[in-house]
Amino acid sequence: MTDGRKVIKLIAIDMDGTLLNNRNEISEENRNAIKAAEKQGIHVVISTGRTRTTCDDLVKSLSLQSYLITVNGSEIWDENGTLVERTLLDTAFIEHMWGLKQKYNTYCWGATVGNVWREGIPEDLSAHEWMKFGFDIPDDRIREIIYKELSDNEALEVSNSSPTNLEINAKGVNKAKALNKVCQRLGFTMENVMALGDSLNDIAMIQGAGLGIAMGNAQESVKEAANWITATNIEDGVAQAIQKWVLT
Repeated sequence: MTDGRKVIKLIAIDMDGTLLNNRNEISEENRNAIKAAEKQGIHVVISTGRTRTTCDDLVKSLSLQSYLITVNGSEIWDENGTLVERTLLDTAFIEHMWGLKQKYNTYCWGATVGNVWREGIPEDLSAHEWMKFGFDIPDDRIREIIYKELSDNEALEVSNSSPTNLEINAKGVNKAKALNKVCQRLGFTMENVMALGDSLNDIAMIQGAGLGIAMGNAQESVKEAANWITATNIEDGVAQAIQKWVLT
């Protein structure tokens, strides 16, 4: 309903560390709260860093009648599963980041249209449409070196989906911008959005939403950006937030 000032018409929910528990499952409590919100006419939009192929089964299990945002906002899908928009990452940046992976001996992955590459990437980069490149770097010093180098590049958007990883999209790609476009298509503004997340790739939408909710397990900077902090992802924090701020 309202948070005292704003009417919530759309709930945007991150997946990993937010909607999903530590076994990559959606709890019955979270499912029931989402269904109850939908019954009240609220749009529920999953907004994830995952690709369509790696989130499809979980999203379909919710039977949502709404939009879907994937790859940190690189892709927007409508309620029929049709692609609305896709923003690609230049292959020259993929070559550079692959070089950093080799130089610092880190774990990496890359998302192209239709595939996720883990550790290895295809020989002919230009034969694929790239959307995201990621590193997982337990070493704080090396992670900071790579983060600084990539952040200094004005053509890149650098975030994370866990404390030890880095996720790189094309500049201007983030969940907030994608959500804003969804809101425009639905006929309201971000003031009518409640957004829930736990990582740096959620900060833009948490700050941009009328009501930004951080998970109890969220990174500190995410909690600082939020209007309210709910329970953790293993304590049905999504359900608790929906019950408090949306359900009558």
